[in-house]
Order: sequence, then structure tokens, then C-alpha cells
Amino acid sequence: MATMTLDQGLAFGLIALTIGAFIWGRFRYDVVAVCALLAGVAIGVVPAKNAFDGFSNDITVIIAAALVVSAAFAKSGIVEAVLRPLIPKLKTERSQVPVLTAAVTVLSTATKNVGALAILMPVALQLSRRTGSSPSRLLMPMAFGAMLGGIVTLVGTAPNIIVSQVREELLGKPFAMYDYTPVGLALAAIGFVFLTFAYRILPKDRAPAVNIEEALAANAYITEVEAPEDWALAGTRIGELHELAGGEAQVMMLLSGGRRRPRPHPNTKVRPGDVLLLQGEPQALDELINRGKLRLTRSDRPVAMEEPTDEVRVVEAVVGGESELIGRSAQQSDLYGQYGVNLLAVSRSGFDLKQSPSRIRLRAGDIVVLQGAERTLPTALAALGLLPLAEREVRLGGIRHAVAPAVILAAAMVLVALKVVPVAIAFFGAAVAMIVVGALRMREAYAAVDGPLIVLIAAMIPVSEAISTTGGAELIGGWLSSVFRGQSPMIALVSIMAVAMAATPFLNNAATVLIVAPVGASMARQLGLNPDPFLMAVAVGAASDFLTPIGHQCNTLVMGPGGYRFADYPRLGAPLTLLVLVLGAPLIAWFWPLTAA
Repeated sequence: MATMTLDQGLAFGLIALTIGAFIWGRFRYDVVAVCALLAGVAIGVVPAKNAFDGFSNDITVIIAAALVVSAAFAKSGIVEAVLRPLIPKLKTERSQVPVLTAAVTVLSTATKNVGALAILMPVALQLSRRTGSSPSRLLMPMAFGAMLGGIVTLVGTAPNIIVSQVREELLGKPFAMYDYTPVGLALAAIGFVFLTFAYRILPKDRAPAVNIEEALAANAYITEVEAPEDWALAGTRIGELHELAGGEAQVMMLLSGGRRRPRPHPNTKVRPGDVLLLQGEPQALDELINRGKLRLTRSDRPVAMEEPTDEVRVVEAVVGGESELIGRSAQQSDLYGQYGVNLLAVSRSGFDLKQSPSRIRLRAGDIVVLQGAERTLPTALAALGLLPLAEREVRLGGIRHAVAPAVILAAAMVLVALKVVPVAIAFFGAAVAMIVVGALRMREAYAAVDGPLIVLIAAMIPVSEAISTTGGAELIGGWLSSVFRGQSPMIALVSIMAVAMAATPFLNNAATVLIVAPVGASMARQLGLNPDPFLMAVAVGAASDFLTPIGHQCNTLVMGPGGYRFADYPRLGAPLTLLVLVLGAPLIAWFWPLTAA
């Protein structure tokens, strides 16, 4: 048996310390990764000239671009539009779980699985509120479905992208966009069938953990809109407008022909030029304004830009205790004339406001929605004594590009499928196209890129490569091959998938793949087997983290809204993990023969 060299020992020691820091959880993943990179350079196992190769690696580019594309797709509202005819028919959990799980699974095949889940979570929570269904019965099946859907294509999940790059480095050719599809599609279908029945073992009466954003969103806003003179929906009744927002937004007052009609009858017709006072949550108001082709009464007033590169932003802010707006209305304060901002909506906790936002006398604690130039808004907020609500994206009647994101995404996937351009170029081009056509603003694109994840991957690539460059992967592969030599190759395949499944809750799935994939490929070669099924097994294992809320972003995303506890995940996740392990290995061996050709 081969002995370990000093460099190999240093590389394994570094990896062991990094894994230990990940499991300890005292520091952030990205901080651990950059410290490991720096340590690798210091001890000489990572060449200084290669230290930052991870930031220019195709893996990093593809993941960042896919996050931007997913964000633009989510903002388009096209998924909600497709599901809209189905939503009124989903009355019970028995119908809601299959439809929502199927939708997020299918969407995850085309976009990042975390992005797909983020798109459909609001739909699930809205259904839960309307029908009384338990969010804890809906959200975990959706999270697991998103992970299963991500296995189907190259861009669905980070492990697939990383495994493809590892294959290129080891064998000279990456996995293509749809090489994962036969195995991934079969596992997604099996998992979907399981989830449509097994969701019943989840707790039913869990109260979701409500964060400050959700608490604020529960407040009703009041805003003023008008039907344009060239309104395409002339003659639409008040009741029909209510239905456009699923009954979540109401017309509080109609100003028509000089007459004010408080709470107009549902059969009242709205005509071009009429002004309506709307009340509801931001999402419902946005839905009604966009679908009803209405126009905010003050949003069309030009916002003064200091520079051509300025963007118009809409933000929420709380009226502070020392604000000069207290006791005054926006009209009296001349917000537009003095500060260049438009007041779009007002919310007051516990009160139904029945006046135009511009006429409401503001109080401390009121929440206002303001529109202004990106560079001048902070100054205006500070001068007015308003406290901005950080990271709250408000969309009231803004432009939506419903078709362009879908066309751009489809074009990128077709180009990759036909091998016209590499995956990194196709998705980077798609991300740029989303910004150019206005489907996503540059600020939103930066926000969509998961900085900690990108840094983690970029820093871990050179560190994990130290295992291969020092010969450590071959060494471990040799030790493992001696263990499995003379046994069925299927046992080795199941074992490497199980290792990836066991490691990913503690290491993060990206780090798991970077460490385990080279070892699995080396073991296969030393056993005289085809490395491809072993790389596939690592990808499937690393993407199938159904046991904890911390290993995968999808699980973390639903923990609060679903009211889940740590022990709830293995309740549904353990049998699903076993199902993937038992059926996944034979499926991989079927489509990717274990014996080398």
C-alpha cells in the first residue's frame, strides 16, 4: 500500500481542518473557505499563481449567471400567470401538494432550484391563507421537489455544474446539459410520487415563524390609481377587479364624474378617467394594478436624475418619531416639489385608511412607499426623518417583462443543447440579455448573485484541487479500491453516493462535490471501472440533502415559513434519502455502465 507524502499529508490536514470548521459552524462558510485558501498558499499546497483561479472558473461563472437568470425569471411573473387558472381549484392539501411540488420540480430543471422554490413559495403561502391549509404540509415537499428537479439538468443545482467541471479536468470532457436527464428525471418522478402521499407524516398545526418582513407585509396599504383614457378594460366591474387580485385587494373608493363612492358595489362599472382608492398587501396591489392595466396617479411624474446612469427606485420607509411629516400630509409637505419623490402608498397598522395617500396626515410608525432617483432617495429619506426598511423590494405597478425572460432562458438552453456555445457563455449571455432588455436592473442582478456561495466555491476550488495535484486523490482512491476489490461494483457505487449524502449536510453540497468527486473517480479507475457513474453518484448524493435544514438552501428557506423543527426534516427526508440511495445507484448503472468501454 502506498505511503503518504508530506505534501499529501498537508493537503489532507488542511481539508480535515476545513471540514472540522464547517461542522463546528462557529464561522460562516465563506470565511472558512477563504481562510483555508490562504492557509493552503502559506503551507505550499496551493500555488500562489493559482490561488484565485476559482474566481475565473467556469463553475463560478455558471452559478452566478444562473442566479441572475433565475431572478429575472422570478420577477417576470410568468410562473404565477401560468398557475393562475389552477389556483382557485386547489381547495385541499390533497390537490395543492401534487400541483405545487410538480410545478417547482419542473421549474427547477430550467433554473436554479433555490430560485424555483423562491418563485413558488409565495403562491403556496397565499393558498395556505385562503384555504386554511397548513404551510408545514406544503413547503417541505416543495423544497424536496426543487432539489430533485435540480438533478435533471446541468444548471439545476451547483453539484451538477461542479461535477461537470471535475469530469473535464479528469477526463478531458465535461458532462453536457442533458447528460444528467435520464437518471435525474427518473429520480424526480419517483420522488414526486413519494411526496404526493408521504406529506401526511409531516406535522399539520405548526405556526410559522414570522419575520419582520412578513409582519410588515401583513399590513394593508392604501394607494390611488386611475383608469387611463385609452383603458383597454373599459366597462370592467368592481367585482371583476377584486378577482384579478384573488380577492386580496379591495376598491375602497371610486371617484367618477366628480362623485365619490365609498366601497362601491361589485356591479359598478369602471370607466376611463375614473380614480380608484385601493387597499391591500403590496403583492396583491401590484397584481391588481398590472393585471387591471391601471396607473398609479403619481408614479408618472418625472423623477429628477442626477446622472444618466441613475435608476428609479421604489422603497418602503417608516415615519420616525422626529420626522417633520408627522401631522402633515404629503400634499402639505410638497414631497415632490421639495424632495423630488412621489408618495405611492401608505400603511398604518390596525387602521383602514380611507383617503388618498397624498391627503393622509402621517403619524409616527406609518409605513410609506416612495418613488425617487437611486442617488437622491437616501438624502430625501434622511431629511424627512424616514427610516428605510432594508432589503424590502416593493413593486407597485412597475413594468414586468413577462415574455422576454422565458425567451432568453429557452434560447440559452437550446444553444447549450445544440452545443453551439459552452454553458458558461450561454448563461452569462442570458444574464446580460436579461439586464439589457430591462427584465432585471443592474442593482437587482448584483443582489441576486449569492456572494457567500460564490466566494465559497471560488475559494474551495484551489483548496480541493490540492488533493489531486499532490496525488492525494489517487492515494485515497487506492485505499478504497483495495477495500472494494473483488466485490460487486454496485457496492462501491452505493458507498460513494452514501458518502456524498452523509457529508453534504455538514460541508455544503458544493464543498462536498469538490472533495469527494476526485476521490470517487480515482477509485473507479483503480478498480478498472468507468468513472462517469461514480461522478454521477457524487452529484446525486450531494444534491439529495433531505435530512437537515442547514445543508441545502432550499431546506433553510422553508424552515421559518413552515414552522419546522430540526427533527421534522428526517421524518420525511429519511425515507426519501433511502429511496434515492436504493433506486439511484441501479438507475445510474443502467444509463452509465460501470464497466469501462
